This record gives sequence, structure tokens and C-alpha cells, in this order.
Amino acid sequence: MSRFGNAFGRVTAWIFPSRASTQRWMVLTFVLFVGIAVVAVSLYVTLVVRSEVEATLRHSLMRQALLIAEELEREPDFDRRTERVAAVARLTASRVTIIDSTGVIVDEGPAGPVDTDEPLTRPEIRALENAVSGFSRRSEGGQTTWFAAIRREDSGLIVRVGTTEPALFALTERLRNTVIVAMLLALFLSVIGSWIAARRITEPLETIRDSARRVSEGHFNQAITIDSRAAEFQDLASSLNRMSDAFREKIVHLQRLAALQNEFLGNVSHEVRNPIFAVGGYLEALSSSTLTAEQRRFYAEKGLANLERLNNLFNDLIEIARLEYREDMIKPADFDLQELVEEISDMLQSKAEDKGLELITDNPGVVVRADRSRIRQVLVNLIDNAIAYSDEGTVRCRFRRHLNKVRIEVVDTGRGIPEEHLEKVFERFYRVDPDRSRKSGGTGLGLSIVRQILHAHGETIHVESTVGRSTRFWFELPLAGSAASA
Repeated sequence: MSRFGNAFGRVTAWIFPSRASTQRWMVLTFVLFVGIAVVAVSLYVTLVVRSEVEATLRHSLMRQALLIAEELEREPDFDRRTERVAAVARLTASRVTIIDSTGVIVDEGPAGPVDTDEPLTRPEIRALENAVSGFSRRSEGGQTTWFAAIRREDSGLIVRVGTTEPALFALTERLRNTVIVAMLLALFLSVIGSWIAARRITEPLETIRDSARRVSEGHFNQAITIDSRAAEFQDLASSLNRMSDAFREKIVHLQRLAALQNEFLGNVSHEVRNPIFAVGGYLEALSSSTLTAEQRRFYAEKGLANLERLNNLFNDLIEIARLEYREDMIKPADFDLQELVEEISDMLQSKAEDKGLELITDNPGVVVRADRSRIRQVLVNLIDNAIAYSDEGTVRCRFRRHLNKVRIEVVDTGRGIPEEHLEKVFERFYRVDPDRSRKSGGTGLGLSIVRQILHAHGETIHVESTVGRSTRFWFELPLAGSAASA
């Protein structure tokens, strides 16, 4: 028994494995349910339909025997009974057997009297010992004959009616065979159809599986293309492509942040180390008891200058971080751009005069929409840089309307920026002239802050320069609603 159970378990595990392809499961499911339908219909046609036909035939023979018995009971004459039995046998193409209480047997067939076959020993007659009717069949010479017999209690008359297998039985057999063949054909077609349908489903699934594997391995560039008319698969492919694009963008963003972080840490460690070492050196020098008052003042001023530089560096770093990670730092409002430029001019005029430069800021009034404090920060950085890197000539801040925007330019007549440096001047801690920048107290973050502020406004900073002649920084701001409509 255990051997049979193990064999059955192995067969079941082979047919219904714990892990198999979707195509195999679909084919097995189709075969299982269609196979159950085939078996059920075949059993119904074989058993139920045939039994119903047999019951109908038995009822018909019983009814015929009853009618013959009632007719014979009204005719007491034996010869007349024999004639009537012969007439009924010829008309119905049946075999009619009469046994009365005296044991006299009349056995007539369609062609005349039939030699007795000892009907008293036949099952349909023997069944009358316990009932008033009996039914049986037997085959002789390749022909099947059905018999039904009844016994009349009042007259003791026994009537048996036999008939060869009717054409309905042959029709039933043909119907059964036809249905079985049709169901087997349906089973075969269902296997083929399920295989095709499963293939149409599994091909997109395999494509999605392979794409998911590529995504898990870090390959986000290939789009998922599915050759299917099913809306669900099309929607799934579209959703997965959008998800892959989102992952790719996030990974690129994370990689960029990681690179920026590494660059940031390297630059900060380098930029912070110098003023810290300088402050440490000056403090150590101040601890000496041999210094004069003038020397102490000199070292103290140098130490404070480096502390101020360090403080500016951290302030700029915090400013960049706030602008990069908080979009709500920008609060646009309408303001007069020329008023802001004049305010900045008043603040930087003395610095320009100290270097013998002419600071020109005469422009017509125009109202723009932006964050005034942030744009002030941008203009201060640009104009201050222009003054710092110009030794003679002019520094000009000018603007003009361009469609629904205002283009603001800061132009100087300084030494200019070499072409190989133009794309890098907005990077953090990048300096065209490192020694001069550190002497002037710059942190190397001013232009990075400018770019970040304008980026938060949805604008871009541009630079053009000719070495030994001039440099021009320019960007655009949108006009305020009233000014734009005017």
C-alpha cells in the first residue's frame, strides 16, 4: 500500500509540480476541466441515455403485453385467441407468447408460429414468481431480443412480448460514439488552444521577467516592449517603463549626489584646513612672551581675518544646502529692479572707487517678479566679483526687456576668463586664480550660489569672456504681470 502511495505521489508531483511554467499550468488546467467534461458527457451518454432508452422500451413492451392480455381475456375461445395473437405478432413485428392457466402455450412471431424454446425457464417468466412483470434480453445468432412479460392475477394468463433491438438503440450507440469522438476532439483542440493562449500570455510575462532581471542588475536603459494586444499587458509594460525611468532618474540623482558629496567633503576639508591651521599658528605665536604690542596686534588681526573667512565659508555652504534641498526658500514677489540695483551700487561704490573703477548702474525702472533678497544676493556676488577681478575701466550693470522677460547683464573691463575655465567657474570651490581669490578672502562658492539661486527661479546664468578685455555675466527674470501686459 505504501509503495502504491509513493508511486501515486510521484505521478501527482510530476503532473502538478510545486513550481512550473505558467504555460504548463494553463494547459494542465484546460486539460483537467475539459477532460472532466469529456468523461462526464461520455458516462451520461453511455449510462444514463441508454438506461432511459431501455426503460422506455420496457414500458412500451409492458404496455403492449397488457393490451394483448386485456384483449385475450375478452376472448375465451382458444382458436380465436391464437388467431388474434398471430395477427398482433404480424402487425407489430413482435414475438407474442401466451401461457394460460392450463399451461397451453401459443408462441407466434411475425412469420408465424415459433418452435417453443421452453419459455417457462426464461428469466422474464421466472421473474413472475415474485412480481407481476419481468424484463430481460438475450442474444441469439448475433441478434439481440428484448422480452417483457406480465401475469394477470384474475385469469392466470401470462403474456410475453419480444422484439428485436429497435433502431433507436443503434442510433443511441452511434450518438454515444459520435459524442465521445467529439469530446476527444474537443479535448485535443482545447490542448492546442490552451497552448496557444498560454503562449500568448507567457511571452509577455517572459519579456517582463527578463526586463525585471535586467533592472535588478542595474540596466535601466532598455525599454520593455511587449508584442501583445491585451490591454492589461500594455498597461503593465507602460507602468514598468515609467517605474524604470523613475528608478533611473533617482539612481542618477543619487549618483550625482554621491559625487557631489565626495567632492564637497574633499573641497571642504581642503578649504577649512588652511584657515584652521592659520588660526592655530597665529594663536600659538600670540602665546609667546617675546612679542611686541604691534606684533600681537598683527597676529590677532590675521587670526580674526581667517576666522571671518572660515565663518563666510560655512555660511556659504549652509546657503547652498538650503537652496539645493528646500524649494520653499524662494518667495517670488513684484519689485522694481532698478531700485535694487541702485541700492547695491550705493553699497559697492566705495570699493569700486578704491580700485579706480567706474561703477555704472543707470537703467530705466522695470518691475520684475522674483525673490528680491535672493536676486540682491546674485547681483552683489556678480558685481563684487567684477570689481575684484578688474584693475581699471568700468563695471556696468545693465538690463533690457526681451519679450516677457528682462535680461540683466554685469559687464566688466577686467582681465577676462580663459575659455577652458568658462564651463567650470560655477562649480563649488573652483577658482580661476586660486592665490588671488584666497588673498581677497573669497570662498570659491559665490558663483555656485548664484547658479543655485537662479536655478531655483527656473532661470540659467550665462558667461561670455575675452581674455584681457572683458567678461559678461547675464541672466533673465520674468516681468511682473502689469509690466508684461503693458
